[in-house]
Amino acid sequence: MMQMNVRPCLDEFEKLLVRMNTPRVMIDNAGCVNATLVMVDSARKDGILLEAVQVLTDLNLLIKKGYVSSDGRWNMDVFHVTDLDGKKLTDDSIINCIQHSLGSIHHTRSKSIDGMTAIELTGTDRVGLLSEVFAVLSDLKCDIVESKVWTHNGRIASLIYLKDCESGCPIYDSQKLEIIEGRLRNVLKGDNDIRSVKTSVSMAVTHTERRLHQMMFADRDYERNPIVIRSNEYSPDVSVQNRLEKGYSVVNIQCRDRPKLLFDVVFTLTDMQYTVFHATIDTKDNGAYLEFFIRHTDGTPISSEAEKQRVTLCLTAAIERRASNGVRLELCKEDKPGLLAEVTRIFREYALNVTRAEISTLQGKAENIFYVTDACGNRVDSKSIESVRQRVGLDNLRVKELPFPFRNNNDKEDNVEGGAVLLALGSLLRKNLYNLGLIKSYY
Repeated sequence: MMQMNVRPCLDEFEKLLVRMNTPRVMIDNAGCVNATLVMVDSARKDGILLEAVQVLTDLNLLIKKGYVSSDGRWNMDVFHVTDLDGKKLTDDSIINCIQHSLGSIHHTRSKSIDGMTAIELTGTDRVGLLSEVFAVLSDLKCDIVESKVWTHNGRIASLIYLKDCESGCPIYDSQKLEIIEGRLRNVLKGDNDIRSVKTSVSMAVTHTERRLHQMMFADRDYERNPIVIRSNEYSPDVSVQNRLEKGYSVVNIQCRDRPKLLFDVVFTLTDMQYTVFHATIDTKDNGAYLEFFIRHTDGTPISSEAEKQRVTLCLTAAIERRASNGVRLELCKEDKPGLLAEVTRIFREYALNVTRAEISTLQGKAENIFYVTDACGNRVDSKSIESVRQRVGLDNLRVKELPFPFRNNNDKEDNVEGGAVLLALGSLLRKNLYNLGLIKSYY
């Protein structure tokens, strides 16, 4: 009896499946005068929009405009991106990284600090709290490799990656970890904040900014009233409506533009178990305008006014958490044990409150960014800043204006000087959204 070998056919079928499920990425620098066009075309999959935005965000790129459509079994995203200076992408290494990362997006792992012990902290914010936390870790011979700190509505969330000073290895000793947690818990709870304090130790791989959002969301910062008085120019105008004839809920956001804005919004919607089917993103005159057509993961739109209110509060909180209130101070200095405790102690002595911090160590150098206000959340006077700089070192601590790149208001949009294929795809996507009744104007 003749045997039939069907394996080659299966191999071809498997190859077809791989090709169908691997995103197709096109990058064009000629289709638009003001930005580099990036298009991701792939089979539809929940979370793919977030992964694409995360790739671009982690490369410190600005998304100035975007169109998203993922009805049916296919997904098409078009992004207009620039570098932090608002210029097109010309670095081949960045372009190649985009191609590779987006092309393997289904297999992308979260950015993390491998081989370090991660400490998670949440509690009530107060002047000098960060100084006390770093002092405890220094006293316990812990070397802080990287950390990010966010504050919002009187709450603080921090993710700290550290290692043992003496061995240079992650801290595995359960007894020492218990001591670290206990000491930090005592610092965080202060005089009257026992129940809401949380500390935990993790060796898990995680994306730092995703985790910070999750920590503050779990702390319900979106429901809390601010305990400090400050004006937040990043506060957005968020509205949620239902388009029942189309089976969607529509989220509209208008706010000041800033880096990583789209990531914060898309991550929050994804983490709240909503799927984005269509979206338009536009930035003009320093403002951002975002519109999302969403459903629950089970395919239904938002069902109640209470749920609409919760979505509004959560998106507002997500946008405000990363807002850079205060004066930006950049510390660049040879790293040494206790450096962070020393610098933040000086901040505390001058009653400076750290509203956000990004701590990193690179090749033996501390490269840290702090955003500071006075104790009431107002801008710090220049005399105090200069006194702090004198104590830390004028060459080591520098005052930087908040980075806020905008497109020149006189620039024209969508000027075409070639690259017709990708620009035509973007136009086709806008036309499809218009025909579906999901945007008001195609032009």
